[in-house]
Amino acid sequence: MNLDLKANKEEFLQLLRSTERDGIEDVISDLEQLGFFEAPASAGHHLNIEGGLVKHSINTCKAALAIWEAMKPLEPSLESEVKRDSVIIASLLHDVCKSDIYKRSVKKRKNALGQWEDCEGYKVTYKEFPMGHGEKSVVLLLCSGLDLSDAEMLAIRWHMGAWGINMNSYEDQRCYDTARNLYPLVSIIQTADGLAASIMERTADDLE
Repeated sequence: MNLDLKANKEEFLQLLRSTERDGIEDVISDLEQLGFFEAPASAGHHLNIEGGLVKHSINTCKAALAIWEAMKPLEPSLESEVKRDSVIIASLLHDVCKSDIYKRSVKKRKNALGQWEDCEGYKVTYKEFPMGHGEKSVVLLLCSGLDLSDAEMLAIRWHMGAWGINMNSYEDQRCYDTARNLYPLVSIIQTADGLAASIMERTADDLE
C-alpha cells in the first residue's frame, strides 16, 4: 500500500485548522519536529507504513464525525453537549504519542514460498519520552500550548478503552468508567478509533 503523504498531510491540516483553536499552529510545528507526519500507525499491524499515523488520524476523525452525526437524532443532547471542534481535536490528535516511538529497522518475514526474507519495517522504542499512551498525547498537546477541555483530555487519555486500563489498578478502572459516563466524547473517540483500525484500514491479507 502506498499513501499520498502530501495529500494526507494537507487534509489533516485543513481539518485541524478548521477548529480555529488558539495554539494550533504551535501544535503543528511541534508535530513536524516530532516526526508525526512520517510515522507509521503501528509497527506490525494497521497502516504500518510511512505516513500511516496521519492516515489513521484522518480515518478516526471521519469515523468520529460520522458517529457524532448519526447519534444526534437518537440523543438530541449531543448537539449541545459535544461540539464538532472537540470531535476533530480529540480524534485527530489522539495518537500524537506515537510520533517518536517507531524507528526503521530490518525484519524477517515469510514470502509466498514460505521462505524467510529481509524486509523493511519498524521497531518500537519508548526512550524518547516514556509517559504512556493516551496520557502522553495529552501531555504533549498541553506542552504545545493547546487549551484542551476536560472532555477532550479524557477522550484522548482513554481512547484505547479497556486496553488502556491497568487492570491491577482500581483507580484506573473507576477513572475510565467515570470519564465515559460524564463525557460522551470519550465513547465517540474510543469507538471511532476501533472502527478506523479494524474496518477502514483492513488489507487483503487481513481478510485471508
